[in-house]
Amino acid sequence: QVQLEESGGGLVQPGGSLRLSCAASRNLFSVGAMMGWYRKAPGKQREVVATITSGGSPYYTDSVKGRFAISRDDAKNTLSLQMNSLKPEDTAVYYCNAKWTLGTFWGQGTQVTVSS
Repeated sequence: QVQLEESGGGLVQPGGSLRLSCAASRNLFSVGAMMGWYRKAPGKQREVVATITSGGSPYYTDSVKGRFAISRDDAKNTLSLQMNSLKPEDTAVYYCNAKWTLGTFWGQGTQVTVSS
């Protein structure tokens, strides 16, 4: 079991930046967990934004490549998502995710709104 808590969301203008953080209640590197960020926009299904393996290999969905960067600090049990050049279509609730042999776990989500 693990508890995940996101922070860092908010309102930002188009072209701006935000950094999301996810604090985990336990060390996930030791269990080989894959971690990731997902988002759900109004009227749409939840989609993957970026994931990172325990070995540090990242994956990005096409729409955020070159703008977002995912990272994990296993010493601090944190996952981050640096979001640059934000667009209105990035508006969504962003969720932290961790998965390994025990199951899949989600945080409560943090709202990101990109609007002028």
